[in-house]
Amino acid sequence: MHQEIIELINLAIAEDFGDGDHTTLACVPKNKIGKAKLIAKEKGIIAGIDLGKFIFEYIDPTAQVTSFKNDGDGVEPGDVIMQIEGKEQLLLQSERLVLNFMQRMSGIATLTARFKNEIKDQKTQLLDTRKTTPGLRKIEKMAVKIGGGQNHRMGLYDMILLKENHIDYAGGIELAIKKCQAYLDTLNKEIPIEIETRNLDELSEVLRIGNVDRIMLDNFSLSDLKKAVKLIDGRFESEASGGVNLETIGNIAKTGVDFVSVGALTHSAKSLDISMLVFD
Repeated sequence: MHQEIIELINLAIAEDFGDGDHTTLACVPKNKIGKAKLIAKEKGIIAGIDLGKFIFEYIDPTAQVTSFKNDGDGVEPGDVIMQIEGKEQLLLQSERLVLNFMQRMSGIATLTARFKNEIKDQKTQLLDTRKTTPGLRKIEKMAVKIGGGQNHRMGLYDMILLKENHIDYAGGIELAIKKCQAYLDTLNKEIPIEIETRNLDELSEVLRIGNVDRIMLDNFSLSDLKKAVKLIDGRFESEASGGVNLETIGNIAKTGVDFVSVGALTHSAKSLDISMLVFD
């Protein structure tokens, strides 16, 4: 498991445990072995199987975990996702941590799959954004991929994205692009450059200047999107963004854009209902 995720798990443990799980410590013998199972309570796409298994085994190294589903599998109410056998105290202490992660990831994967289904017959690829829960970006973006989407960028470090505020501060589109090129040359660094455009006039200016890899078409109408794709004519990657939802994404994809980015995948996903039940 990636060290960044282990650190996240340790933070979650510290947040939840405090000076002890007094309910469990009062009621459950220290070394008693028990069994439990994770059960889906609603239909969706399951995600976080490996993470959930890791947490159970991280908290109780003697635990035996059997998974009945893989990341990306569909689940129906009543489906058993995994079974765990281990120390009862540690099973109870692991329960909420595992469910919090898996429910969140599964909700994102489920919503992503719904968006992906709307454009399944188009060439357009579905992207997430940086609109993630602080500290949870890696697992939330992992869930997007499980649901069939792609990651746009992990952070500020792996792509230059010139948005309207950057452009205004830089003194305009042409200066912003030139400054980015000079900056990358100074560092001898190669990372893609994307620039946001808000209308066809700004798009025309970017097409004249060039020296970018992708052009974002932000809040364009469908008719302007079609015109923009024709103007770009494959010279640069194109990405539609802004106010995309399940009702609009299909028509957006039909304009021929290469990518469509959807912040809702991570900022508006509803957690999938999963529960843990003990059994003999």
